[in-house]
Formats: sequence, structure tokens, C-alpha cells
Amino acid sequence: MADSAAPSARRAGLRRTLATALAGVVTAALATVTFSATAAQAADCSSGYVGLTYDDGPNPSNTTNLLNTLRSNGLRATFFNIGQNAQNNPSLVRAQVDAGMWVGNHSWTHPHLTQMSSSQIQSELQRTQQAIQQATGTAPKLFRPPYGETNSTLKSVEQQLGLREIIWDVDSQDWNGASTSQIVQAAGRLQNGQIILMHDQYATTVQAISQIAANLRSRNLCAGMISPTTGRAVAPDGSGPTSPSPSNPQSPSPSPSRSPSPSPSPSVTPPPGTGGCTATIETVNSWTGGFQSNVTVRAGSSAISGWTVTWSWPGSQTISQLWGGLLAGSGSAVSVRNESWNGTLGASASTTFGFLGNGTAATPTLTCSAS
Repeated sequence: MADSAAPSARRAGLRRTLATALAGVVTAALATVTFSATAAQAADCSSGYVGLTYDDGPNPSNTTNLLNTLRSNGLRATFFNIGQNAQNNPSLVRAQVDAGMWVGNHSWTHPHLTQMSSSQIQSELQRTQQAIQQATGTAPKLFRPPYGETNSTLKSVEQQLGLREIIWDVDSQDWNGASTSQIVQAAGRLQNGQIILMHDQYATTVQAISQIAANLRSRNLCAGMISPTTGRAVAPDGSGPTSPSPSNPQSPSPSPSRSPSPSPSPSVTPPPGTGGCTATIETVNSWTGGFQSNVTVRAGSSAISGWTVTWSWPGSQTISQLWGGLLAGSGSAVSVRNESWNGTLGASASTTFGFLGNGTAATPTLTCSAS
């Protein structure tokens, strides 16, 4: 009787031990889930959202690694896929969506679309729409023109297909041999609503992700989606700034016909303007016969409700494309005033407008006046 009772007691003790251990595992798992949820909720996005974008995928040699690195760093991004690549690698397109990323159209073969007819452009964009829809079940709403090149014919086809054209505010220069630290530095220039150009296929770009994530956290910025309505980076649920995106290319992507300079010129900060604001100009890209500059307007110690930046070109430079401001003036005299959405600035707050210029890059002295 005693011999049969001992195994029963041991079995009962073992069951109690297993039950206790199982309860501990469950408790630990719940604690982990709670911690993760709390950490996610604790992300500080008080400074706004930026758009991380990766072009030219999917690529069997790198896309999976890129997705895993983004996810492990808590980042979401928009992938502008080439149609041929999407058709040849539909599982990778699905993996992009499954990883929480957004997918856009980057044409079928990455040609110079501005040199093509309307019907040729239609084919490039439509075939890509179909390939991505077949892979994911949803057609893209965003389109990035190869090389950042656009014209009225292309815009007309985009409109017919219900696509929003997306260029960029910051070029990482990863396509031009930029190092990981240079890519990180470029991403460090991102401000609320802005978009950075990167590419799917470079190891240096993947290696930059953890530092980009840390930099965004340090500035209370989060990686968001690109709104098909405004073309600007907003919260993943679609909420955010309503300022319109630049409707024209801001810096050329790799192109055999252009050789952009990877080294931006130093910015020039003039004395404070007479109306409570200052303006700083920086040449962020240049190539033979043209350049791209960004101008940051900053309010002084008091809030302002409008601003105007003026300057005179030192040579024969002209502005061909402008975003984030309204252009006036003639000849060498330039005047840019705020748009309706970016005129009101709190004390010490800033906004940025940019332009493409014809001629040799220059950094003129700016004057800012505010109301």
C-alpha cells in the first residue's frame, strides 16, 4: 500500500511542478506582450512623420534582408517596385506587404519616361499596376518616376490611372556610392512630412537602418506612410500634415545623362530679416547646367503669419521648378512667399521650400520679411 502511494504522490508533485512552471511561462509571455505593446505605445512622434522609400525592388539578393532589418528596428517604409521585378518575384512583393510596408509603382523597365509617347508611358505604368495587384490584391496609389523626371504627358497618364506622383525631399545618394555614414547623415536632414530616396539593392543602405532609426527616435520623429492625397509623409493611419508635396523633381536620381554632385554646398545664414524671420539656403545637389537648393525659413522670437524671402542671383541663374512657396519677381530678382499651409510659424519654428535652378549653383544672400 505504501509502495503504490509513493508513485502517486510523486506524480501529483510532478503535476504541481509542471503546472507552476507553465504558469510562470504564461506570465512571462504575457509580460513580454505587455512590455512590447507599452514600448510601441511609448514611441514619441511629437515632431511628426517622415517617409522612408526604397526604389528598384524587389531583388532576390537583398529585399528579404532589407525587410527583416526594417522590422527589427521598428520601421515601416514605402517600396517603389519596378514592374518586371514584381512580376518575376511576386512572393517578395507579398512579403513587403506582409512586413507592414507600402508598395508603389516605379514603372515597368525604369526608362526615361519623358522621352516616350503617351501610349508607351501608359504601358509602362499599367503593366506595373497589374503585376503588383496580382501579387498583393491591391493596385498601387503612388508612383515614382524613374530618375525623378516628369512632364505634362506623364502627369496626364498618372491622373488617368489614379496615381499620385511622389518625388523626394532628401536624396541619400546611395546609388552614387554613398557610405553608410553618409546615408545616415542624409536621413538626419529629414523634417516632418519629408521623404528620403533610398534603394533596395545596396548593403550600405541596409547597414544604415539602425542608425537612421536611432536618429529619428532622438528627434521624436517616426516613419510613416505617404499620403496619396497630399504626397507627404503622415502617420501610418493616414493622419498628419496636409501640406502638398512637391509636384516636380527635387534632385535627379542616377541617370546616364546627368552626373549629380554627391557633396552639398555649405548653407548660408544671413542676418535676421526685418520682419522677424531668417532664411537659410543650401545647395543640396548639382549637375551640369542645373542644381537643387532648399531654403529654410525660421521665425524669430515671435510667431508670424506669413513670410517672403527675396534675393538677387549673382549670375544668370533661373528657377525652373519650385515647391513649398509661390514665386514672383523677374530677371535676377527673386521673391518667394509662403503658401496657405506653411505661412503660420510659431516662435523659432521653421518651414522649408525648395527649387530646381538652371545654371551654376549659387548661394545668394537672402532677406526674409514676415507679417
